[in-house]
Amino acid sequence: MQKPHFPDLVRQLPDFAGPFDAHRLQAENCEVLFASYPAGTVIDTHTHPSRNVGVITEGELILTCGDKVTRHGVGDWYQLDANEEHAARFDVATSEIEFWFSV
Repeated sequence: MQKPHFPDLVRQLPDFAGPFDAHRLQAENCEVLFASYPAGTVIDTHTHPSRNVGVITEGELILTCGDKVTRHGVGDWYQLDANEEHAARFDVATSEIEFWFSV
């Protein structure tokens, strides 16, 4: 079992009702997710109606947007435009803080 990466107060936030393990901090015009992914997690190509910005706090995100594949490690930020098709892969246990801004 993966050791919890986020502090107790963050883990006590409401669970995110989605396809991955995250805690949600409600904010006006923005959802803030503290997400954790076990090694081997794959998220198929999809879109969001929001603009997304995230920072990796543990592990590595392998992000595919069209034909472009980028790797984001600890401390790296990434951005996705609203409705931008993308897929994600996590070869190692990874945690991140994600901001989903309403457009």
